[in-house]
Amino acid sequence: MYELRLRIGHERRVRSGHLWVFSNELQELPRLTPGSLVRVLSPSGESYGVGLYNPHSLIAVRLLRAEAEELTVDFFTERLEQAFVLRQRLCPDEVMYRLVHGEADLLPGLIVDRYGDYLAIQTLSVGMDARLPTIIQALHAVLPEVHGIVEKNCSRLRELEQLPQRQSVLSGKIPERLVLEEWGVQLELRLLEGQKTGAYLDQRYHRALTGRLAYGLRVLDCFTYHGGFALHAAYHGAQVVLGIDSSATAIECAQRNADLNKLSQVHFQEADVFAFLRQQVADGAQWDLVILDPPAFAKSRRHVPSAKQGYAELNRLAMLLLPSGGYLVTSSCSHHVFEAVFLEVIFTEAARLGRQLRLLYRGTQPPDHPILLSMPETQYLKFFIFHLL
Repeated sequence: MYELRLRIGHERRVRSGHLWVFSNELQELPRLTPGSLVRVLSPSGESYGVGLYNPHSLIAVRLLRAEAEELTVDFFTERLEQAFVLRQRLCPDEVMYRLVHGEADLLPGLIVDRYGDYLAIQTLSVGMDARLPTIIQALHAVLPEVHGIVEKNCSRLRELEQLPQRQSVLSGKIPERLVLEEWGVQLELRLLEGQKTGAYLDQRYHRALTGRLAYGLRVLDCFTYHGGFALHAAYHGAQVVLGIDSSATAIECAQRNADLNKLSQVHFQEADVFAFLRQQVADGAQWDLVILDPPAFAKSRRHVPSAKQGYAELNRLAMLLLPSGGYLVTSSCSHHVFEAVFLEVIFTEAARLGRQLRLLYRGTQPPDHPILLSMPETQYLKFFIFHLL
């Protein structure tokens, strides 16, 4: 096995448990096949274990914290079994959850979400992508009851690894339509369509929490996608609910979900959220609860300034629509916009409007999306509920 040595002065972060080795931290970048298994050493020869190598990526090695000579079915079965046992403890009564959260489960570049008897998988590194057949065998060994596995490899992160965009059935059969329950709400999922792996599982606890807050209120759900927050609000007795999204396909799915749950007080509208909110402010509209769950505005550090501007406008417009006593539910899934920065943006806009905010709840991703403390990159979701005084 080829051994790569870190440059002097670049070993501290890796020694502390970070799983990424950047190309400029290595003494050499050999012309090995992308995805090759290599061993990473300190300048003095101390081993940090094996990792998956890509000479064409800024992240040159993704460490596995193992000394394996080969990544066999048994290797992946052991790691996947550990991940599954943890989820059984964390999500004992749930049918939808994240089974593998990449680096946080010591399987860097691999995402696996469970939807009942079906799995959706993403391979975000060339090393994991090359080992998909082995991973599929291991998944069936750990979860023999699974009926089908679909790959949802349409993430822009694959472009950084020079991997193509792909979506296909890898094993078994995937139904065109799948209906599963999320805290009492029936959700129609089409795993062969849509964004991510089928649903935004990282917000499912927050959807239920927001729903309980919404009883008797007029609720505006921005970036509703398939209607998650809006459906929970209506399910818990909101007076009226309107969900907004720019995707016609998402709106159609959200409406099917509303019909499935017989929720007549929830409606959906296709519109650009920013333009819609500006018009609502101009019209003098008011809502009791406004939910902001936008996509990531900052894909990298260089996007942070523009992301802050976007979050500032969104939250300012939302507060203009809320009366005294109203509720602002706001979130960011941009890792590069840190929690303190996001809070500062919201506070600044509230101060500009002369509004006083009372923080009722602060949250992050659920426990099946664990955070590896040695890797800040594994923490990305910020979620807040404010009460306007």
